Amino acid sequence: MATGAVAAAEGTNVAFGAVKADPSLPVEVTADNLDVNQGNGSAEFTGNVLVNQGVMKLSAARVLVIYNQEASSIQRLEATGDVLLVNGPDAAEAERADYTIDSGVIEMSGNVLLTQGPNALTSDRMTVHLTDGTAQMIGRVKTVLNSDGNN
Repeated sequence: MATGAVAAAEGTNVAFGAVKADPSLPVEVTADNLDVNQGNGSAEFTGNVLVNQGVMKLSAARVLVIYNQEASSIQRLEATGDVLLVNGPDAAEAERADYTIDSGVIEMSGNVLLTQGPNALTSDRMTVHLTDGTAQMIGRVKTVLNSDGNN
């Protein structure tokens, strides 16, 4: 028989993704629509947006790509609307995700749900460090811990 306990805290560190992601790999974006703004160096992808970078995959209703015009590279991605981030066996959902490419850091916010196999954690915010495969969850972190290994 499985027994459970609910754990809630203000912040906790977790592993994210069995495989570390490499932020130096090319970023592939597909979407239904694209609007480019040459003036501010951005591109807005809307409708079934899928972002792939190595083993890391992100989907959202809208992704704004902000370019570093001096370096001719992507500076960051801002994803909104039903954001889903998948890295290896782990998946995280949120209302918003901001990905700074150079640092390999993704800031997720708004009803964050992290699923790791049979385990789930919720929080207000989560910071994912792709280069070392770790994450920190902040703000009313909640999970159910099972004490029976048969779950």
